[in-house]
Amino acid sequence: MPSGWVYRGVVLLLWTLAVLNSVICRGLFWDGASFLAIVLDAHAIRDYYPEREHVAWVTQAPLPVLVEFGVRDTRLLAIAYSALLFAWPTGLYHLALSRVRKDPAMLTAVLAALAAVYMPTSFFIVGEYNVAYAAVLAAVTVVLTSDGHARRDGAILLALGALCIASYEAMVYLGPLTALILLWSMRRGPDAGREAGPTDDIARLLWRLAALAFLASAVVAGVAIAEYWNHDYFMRVRAASFNFWQNLQFVIPFAGLGLLAAASLVMPSWLQSRAPIVWLGLVALALAATPFLRLVSPETILFPPAHYIARTAAGWLVGGLLVALWLYVGWRRRTPKVLAELRRPDVARPLSAAMAVLLFASVVPDLALSRLWVGYLGYFRGLVAGNSGVIRANDLPMQQWPYRLFAQDWTYPALSALLRSAPGQAVVVVDKDYRSNPPFEPACGTVPRLEGFGWRD
Repeated sequence: MPSGWVYRGVVLLLWTLAVLNSVICRGLFWDGASFLAIVLDAHAIRDYYPEREHVAWVTQAPLPVLVEFGVRDTRLLAIAYSALLFAWPTGLYHLALSRVRKDPAMLTAVLAALAAVYMPTSFFIVGEYNVAYAAVLAAVTVVLTSDGHARRDGAILLALGALCIASYEAMVYLGPLTALILLWSMRRGPDAGREAGPTDDIARLLWRLAALAFLASAVVAGVAIAEYWNHDYFMRVRAASFNFWQNLQFVIPFAGLGLLAAASLVMPSWLQSRAPIVWLGLVALALAATPFLRLVSPETILFPPAHYIARTAAGWLVGGLLVALWLYVGWRRRTPKVLAELRRPDVARPLSAAMAVLLFASVVPDLALSRLWVGYLGYFRGLVAGNSGVIRANDLPMQQWPYRLFAQDWTYPALSALLRSAPGQAVVVVDKDYRSNPPFEPACGTVPRLEGFGWRD
């Protein structure tokens, strides 16, 4: 399959998913409902951590504007919020794909990031890491494919660096790595196989400022880590870092790609055979089969909250892919055999096509969860609109299949407020004081006012 068809097909897939996930309001999953309700109540952007505020700005900024223009339909606002959350990573991955579309090996790396990082962790789309990971991958592809438009690329890199300054704690290592690749690119010569870095003063200034921005992102992330190191919430997050195995959508492509990389390093010549293609096909089949594993073992389920758990390991994988891209472009003398094999079009093109198949396979569990999400949202909407007063969540089947896939007790009040179409309709609450396991933001456990707002079917 030619790389051009792979590129166009993947871009169409990504934007189709972004539109679908916006229409079904997937941005309301877990923390998203509380975030949106608080923004609408305040009629202003609300960033909970100053260290992540740049992502909050770009994913929330249009919402207060819509409210000021008189939009009070919470369903429409939920769609808009979901669209913002999905459009940013989708647009950034689109940028990365467009920069590598003519190089099948680099295209393979970006497709691997989509299949093993974005798709398995994006049900929790409200997480800032979705934007941060996409931004650093886009930045590195811009750096490594700069083709003489140094000023344009410098402006893009500076914008991405500014976005990443306050984005996510993983920038403590992704920021310096991106800055290092950027600074290296400014010094490379014609022997690199591509045009050298920026050659005029304005372009050099833009690139250096971009590198400084990525370094600044590491400082901001480091400050956040130090500040919250002993916070109960972040201690639980650290403890769960190695529980990524709970996310079948992540661990299957992660393990599959890891074995593929190990085999390629040990036996580079196997890349010339059909074996890697067959292997990726088997991984794709296993991934596509995950929605049906519950029929064999009831406890083997796709679990959307596991997207949140796997995000740390996904960041490590992003770092590994950035290093791989850098080595592929920069290692030109005494090139390892595996890199020489990957630079052969007859090897890289089938590999990129197989990786695209893996990406399309990753859509199967995503769509399965989306279908269940629509049912959960409809069930919750029926509870709220068909009753009045307070409904005790403890009396509801929230811990039964499939509702337990999406239930988060402290977001029930916010989700209830968003789904109400008239004053006096019900609000779902849980019998809990939140002292033993409090939400990170006290306002998230309260019932939003949302006066004048209502859900329109």
